[in-house]
Amino acid sequence: MNAPLHREMPAAALDAARALSHASEQWDRDIVRQLTDYIAIPAKSPAFDPDWERHGHIEAVLRNAAGWVEAQKVPGLKLEIVRLPGRTPVLFFEVGGTRAGAGQTVLMYGHLDKQPEFNGWRADLGPWTPKYEDGRLYGRGGADDGYAVYASIAAVQALKAQQVPHPRIVGLVETCEESGSYDLLPYVQALRPRLGDVGLVICLDSGAGNYDQLWLTTSLRGMASGTLKVQVLTEGVHSGDASGLVPSSFRILRQVLDRLEDSKTGRLLPASFHCEMPAVRLEQARATAAILGDEVYKRFPWAHADCGGAGQPALPTTTDPVQALVNRTWTPTLSVTGAEGLPPLQDAGNVLRPYTAFKLSLRLPPLVDAAAAVQELKALLEDNAPYRAVVTFEPGGAATGWNAPDTAPWFERALDAASQAHFGAPCGYIGQGGTIPLMSLLSQGFPAAQMMVCGVLGPRSNAHGPNEFLHVPYAKRLTAAVAQVIACMP
Repeated sequence: MNAPLHREMPAAALDAARALSHASEQWDRDIVRQLTDYIAIPAKSPAFDPDWERHGHIEAVLRNAAGWVEAQKVPGLKLEIVRLPGRTPVLFFEVGGTRAGAGQTVLMYGHLDKQPEFNGWRADLGPWTPKYEDGRLYGRGGADDGYAVYASIAAVQALKAQQVPHPRIVGLVETCEESGSYDLLPYVQALRPRLGDVGLVICLDSGAGNYDQLWLTTSLRGMASGTLKVQVLTEGVHSGDASGLVPSSFRILRQVLDRLEDSKTGRLLPASFHCEMPAVRLEQARATAAILGDEVYKRFPWAHADCGGAGQPALPTTTDPVQALVNRTWTPTLSVTGAEGLPPLQDAGNVLRPYTAFKLSLRLPPLVDAAAAVQELKALLEDNAPYRAVVTFEPGGAATGWNAPDTAPWFERALDAASQAHFGAPCGYIGQGGTIPLMSLLSQGFPAAQMMVCGVLGPRSNAHGPNEFLHVPYAKRLTAAVAQVIACMP
């Protein structure tokens, strides 16, 4: 399981208590205020704001972050905004190493673009109206993951404050992640000579099983998305006149989806969309289930049905914590995330609609090739349409998942020591159901690098949905833990 250790871990020179105090002071004095301003800017990702360049919101958050980083006057830090023609810009920074010998480089990653508003926010909250309450900073994008660049620099500052020797550190902050990071590869290629020999990647765009310990993400699902449209008429007609003779586009769409998914169980039918879960990941899922228990599924905001006056929550697909973890990390799953061709309820007359369209989001196991899945999905849905209806599937994006490399002994020890020092509990290991396209790319480019993929998206933080929040006390400890792991890098 473990990779061979080529160099000994350096003596732990970082005072953990001082590092946490330094990070906490930085968050309280400055970072919360910076993120409050950040949340107020609707810097939606290009997929949700095609006119992003004209609107200038992405430019605003990028320049604000760059200005803040430069104002920190971190010794040895150089920063620039890198722009390639026709692409979203990235923030790139470099901090020269202070440790003897060339050594390897630490790459720190984050993004500044955001998901769209969504509905259902609490009456006193909103996506662009930040509110700090009981240690939680509410608003879109703070936790996912506008905080990353600020926490990264604060971690470097914690090292500098104690004059702890550290390796060379570079940072890459993109503005296209929520759109699938389609602009990122050209930047990685352009910056490759400046990235150096990356030995550790720190990605602060992931989740946490709870707020009581450090969590390392061990895998990420891939994603294939697109729009499935079924059209039977060129215009709507009176439902009393046509129904029973003209087939419903909605019914045809249901038939087409039956090729993909068993609607009773949610199981995806094509075998190629599945893969075997590695034994080590199953072992880790069992350990994590023992820590989290029923909270694995109880953490979601379940609707309650009125059952004879006693409200009962809706049920998950399974109440077994181990199976629940497997389902959300190594099992392919279909979600319908949007619809078109359906008028609002108040405008829905007795009309047989000409078409129905669904936005499909297919989460794929980490080892399934997303590009191949998209092609198979298109053929499966479009072939031999019922009633010769016009059925089209327009791919919207694809990103292959990621399975972490073997954990080096120094890295495992450093993670556990950092978790014990800052949380009083061992490091937890958890797979995530989301997708970070960069991770697969970096694993291919730097196959020997250790991957510290972690984040602040713990229970009920609700990224992408209403009432998203950043758990500030956890973010402080995570910042200090990141500094400690960097200090332990051989």
